[in-house]
Amino acid sequence: MQIGMTLPVMEPDLWSRGPDVLEEWARATDEGPFASLCFGERMAFDNPETLTLLGAVAAWTSRVRIVTTVIVPQLHDPVLLAKSLATGDQLARGRLTVGFGVGGREEDYRAVGGDLATQTMGDMAARVAVMKQVWAGEHLTDSVRPVGPPPAQSGGPELLVGTMGPRTIRSAAAWADGLAGVTLDLDLAAVGDLFDLARRSWADAGRPAPRLTTSFWFALDDGSGTARDQVHRHLRHYMNWLPEQLVDAMAPSTGFAGTPEQLREVLDRLADLGADEVHLIPTGSDVAQVEQVAGLVGDLVDRDLVDGGGA
Repeated sequence: MQIGMTLPVMEPDLWSRGPDVLEEWARATDEGPFASLCFGERMAFDNPETLTLLGAVAAWTSRVRIVTTVIVPQLHDPVLLAKSLATGDQLARGRLTVGFGVGGREEDYRAVGGDLATQTMGDMAARVAVMKQVWAGEHLTDSVRPVGPPPAQSGGPELLVGTMGPRTIRSAAAWADGLAGVTLDLDLAAVGDLFDLARRSWADAGRPAPRLTTSFWFALDDGSGTARDQVHRHLRHYMNWLPEQLVDAMAPSTGFAGTPEQLREVLDRLADLGADEVHLIPTGSDVAQVEQVAGLVGDLVDRDLVDGGGA
């Protein structure tokens, strides 16, 4: 199993701390025992624009895979998105993995004038098909040259589907290479059930075994007892489309808040379930968290319990 770190792109103090924070996180992750560096997309929010960030992260790193968890294709023109991602893959020298999802926030669609009727798995699959045509060098119009550049990875980057449920998994088995999952409450039995469903769905579709990844929010206990408060604060900011009282009710059981040893136990259990990779999502912007987790992951790598490889 591999471990990835997510950039703190959804943190409320990101811009007040300055853009150097993102570079510090990227470089610390690349220099550590992590396999990937992840970040996701929102529109009606104050996070950095994902495709612009992709170019910067490609320059800041040289080893880890770069994973988008996730981009919503329906918020973009598919040809332009294919061109942008192929450019990112070239700049990253073939280190790009792309997570796609339909997105759960109607406000993001409205922010870019998107059609809410396209917020379906079928429409996402159709857009992915167009992108794969672009990456294959096919002419989509009567232009003299096809849309380029070609991606560094033949046929395009690895594609993961963002999911928490079975309908998405069954639908995506025809085109995705695996899962970009997320568990809100760390119900590991439910994670295992989704992994099993994915294995069956990919087999039924005649596809190779899927890459199984999942993610969760985390805060490490430094002895002050504030880890759960940190998760709660983050959720209030990130889940701003939900009623505050609902977020407050979710916060005590959402994500991980505990000691490094307790985090190790969670990772061990996910490895036992057959996870190929776990993406940790920070709930604070202090880069010291990368260093804390790096110590834990490094110990697991040394003991051959996780794979520290990048691209």
